[in-house]
Amino acid sequence: MNIRSLSRGDGVVIGAAVLLLIASFLSLYAYGDTNAWQSLHLLMSVYLAGVIAAALIVTARALPQPRKVAGLELGQFGVALSVFAAWTAFWAIIDSHGAGAGLILGLIATLAQAGAAVATPLVPALKTALVGAPRPQVTGPYGQAGGTQGYGYPGAQQQQPGGYGYPGAQQQPGQTHGGQPAPAQDSGATAGGAAGATAAAGSPADFAPFWFAVPVPRPLYSEEGAPSPIAELAPGTWYLAVEQRGSALIAQTQDGRRGILQDTTGIQRG
Repeated sequence: MNIRSLSRGDGVVIGAAVLLLIASFLSLYAYGDTNAWQSLHLLMSVYLAGVIAAALIVTARALPQPRKVAGLELGQFGVALSVFAAWTAFWAIIDSHGAGAGLILGLIATLAQAGAAVATPLVPALKTALVGAPRPQVTGPYGQAGGTQGYGYPGAQQQQPGGYGYPGAQQQPGQTHGGQPAPAQDSGATAGGAAGATAAAGSPADFAPFWFAVPVPRPLYSEEGAPSPIAELAPGTWYLAVEQRGSALIAQTQDGRRGILQDTTGIQRG
């Protein structure tokens, strides 16, 4: 599982599940030493239900394509189960004649889990990646790692060859590519050429590939125009933009698949 695909809301769900496991070993009531493992109906409907709900939500996040159970996606089923666990814990503590640490902590954990599960798709702060994207280590020419950074990687300094015939080549005044003196050029022609180069700089032909990360999960669609996504770009992972089509980008995943990223708002460029 790619932990970088998890959001902050998923982190709250996981933390609540751990808290539920701890609470299951604590006393349910103020009197006696009965815990959840000695009360089957509370164990299954509150404590283990919350743990299973967290597992379903996290598993659904990690899968490349959504899986369904009884017509519901795994994530949706996990959200419903977490709400059910919180509902049961609430009425269990109301019905008790002296709630112990196990019931109180179980209610807090299930309420936190259900709240995070429901609110994560709606609250931008909870949709933020749990772990930020690391900048990849870039190897230099001939496999040498370190100070020399490769073209297009995050933090790379893109350098263009300075020789004759390469884009961005800088020729010394008064010299040709063979080192011989060049004939003087009319200043008006020189100014016109510079203006033409400036105008051409914004053309699609000058697009340079770059690395980027998305702030929230974004679908990647086929270049052939199929309506169903072929992949999902996850926050915390770097992807390569290889082409621009209007406001959309042609992105390439780590396994070599290419597709159209239609929503490019808020992306982080490397």
